[in-house]
Amino acid sequence: MTELLYQTDSYLREFEAVVTAVDAEARAVVLDRTAFYPGGGGQPCDVGTLAAGGVVYPVARVKKQGEEVFHYLGGADPLPAAGSAVRGALDWERRYQLMRTHTALHVLCGVVFRDYGALVTGGEMEPLKGRMDFEFERLQKELVQVIEAAVNREVAAGREVRVAILPRQEAFQIPDLIRTKINLLPEGITQVRTVEIVGLDLQADGGTHVRNTTEIGRIRVVDYKSKGAINKRIYIEVI
Repeated sequence: MTELLYQTDSYLREFEAVVTAVDAEARAVVLDRTAFYPGGGGQPCDVGTLAAGGVVYPVARVKKQGEEVFHYLGGADPLPAAGSAVRGALDWERRYQLMRTHTALHVLCGVVFRDYGALVTGGEMEPLKGRMDFEFERLQKELVQVIEAAVNREVAAGREVRVAILPRQEAFQIPDLIRTKINLLPEGITQVRTVEIVGLDLQADGGTHVRNTTEIGRIRVVDYKSKGAINKRIYIEVI
């Protein structure tokens, strides 16, 4: 089982760990703990490096499988053996851009749910840009402009972002905890991680976020499209 350091500290850039398993064919190692986000919820996985025995391996991809996180390593050097001590380092510029983007999408989600009651039907992101789909019947330019202005007011308000890990039963006592059209939390999950933008938004989420909305910068709506009768897509950039 890999300890997920990013769940409680999104700002951790480097960490020490021990290799617990090796997949030589896939050029992947499992660590006892990691700060690398393995991807999920529309947020891409982190990349960076692992250093072991004087060798620095590029971490090209990270993926969670069950209770373990696999780190796929580039280069031609032999992989570190099980039991080896390693030092991980994130590509911090990319990770921080994803943190800003992910929190920006939560601000967008919070404003749209608060003001229009629209649920999320999908979303994805990359550094400094993303899109989110909502249950809107109609979405026109004037409404998009109103949403953009409201979103940036919330960013400028300097709202604190808090993370908590709660027992499932306690978490599901929170009204509107799941903002997606479909509840994506498997029944077997006993602990639920929540992300709260104080005074605006509170929902279940496993990704990485900034501590305060002012870190986002500014959100610009760059496009919007109809993806169905009651499915409208909003594209944003973080600047």
